[in-house]
Amino acid sequence: MHAESEDEGVARRVLAFSSAEVDELDTAAAATVGTMIRDGYGGADTCHALYAALPRPDFNGMSILLTDREDRYPPGVVAIDIDSPGMLGFY
Repeated sequence: MHAESEDEGVARRVLAFSSAEVDELDTAAAATVGTMIRDGYGGADTCHALYAALPRPDFNGMSILLTDREDRYPPGVVAIDIDSPGMLGFY
């Protein structure tokens, strides 16, 4: 959402990746994200990513955030530097 607001077409490019999945927010999730925004955890984009990465009853996998800002996420969130050599397919 935030990226598309600043760079036209970026959402289409990201969603073209077969491994990209965007978690929709249902009513309860939207209320949780709204609370996170109000409590100062960041903007809508950051809080949506945080919500998607945190353990929750409706998802039993392990979410990983690929980001260039690993240090911005709290303990318990698996944030990986998107520019790390392993993410590019070589070491």
